Amino acid sequence: MDDDVTHLLVLPDRDAAEEAAAGFADRFGTGGEPRIVRDALAGEDDAEDAQWLVLVADPDERLDPAELDAYAAVWDGWTERP
Repeated sequence: MDDDVTHLLVLPDRDAAEEAAAGFADRFGTGGEPRIVRDALAGEDDAEDAQWLVLVADPDERLDPAELDAYAAVWDGWTERP
């Protein structure tokens, strides 16, 4: 999957990431659920000091980055390209 990941939704907590991932296919008409990973901030050991990433495969580059950013913003998140 790593070769196909073209978008990252950066979210503030695990609940937000799980909710965003669960609704992603319905919202954007994609197959399957995106992958969720924890991204600990540099030097932080506390689980509270982590961001959660929703990795979105978009091999055909059909997803609109502005729509993805608006989707992530619902949970106080944002998007990045790896």
